[in-house]
Amino acid sequence: MSNLDKEAINQSQSTENNNFGTNNSNIVKSSTTTTLSQDSKNMGILNWLGCLFTGFVIPLVLLLVKKDDAYVQSQAKEALNMCISMIIAYIGLWVVAFVFGAIFAPLAMIPLLFMGVMGLAFLVFCVLGAIKCSSGEDFTVPFNIRLLK
Repeated sequence: MSNLDKEAINQSQSTENNNFGTNNSNIVKSSTTTTLSQDSKNMGILNWLGCLFTGFVIPLVLLLVKKDDAYVQSQAKEALNMCISMIIAYIGLWVVAFVFGAIFAPLAMIPLLFMGVMGLAFLVFCVLGAIKCSSGEDFTVPFNIRLLK
């Protein structure tokens, strides 16, 4: 083998090593992003499904118990904010239903229909929250009153 061939092989190997180094640094950069543990994801799923079946009880328990996990804390606060928002809206709609019922009874059906739509929205947002938590993403409900920050 001539010296030129050896130099060409050494150059191509050094180029491959440099390319490997840059690709490797990209891998390192992407691996430094924070990944959630499976426990955090499971607690997030439990939070949203618990919110669906028990209202504010499970998110409140998770908020008080899992103080060391920021992801579970944020999802529990989001679920509690949604429960509080729904309770306020339900109380307001009941008042409107009583007022409309006192004026003309069939008018009371309008706020009751809105309560049904809110119940469906509650179901959908709880399921969406559980799905997002299963992949480790943050989920925020678009119309929440943000009382807990």
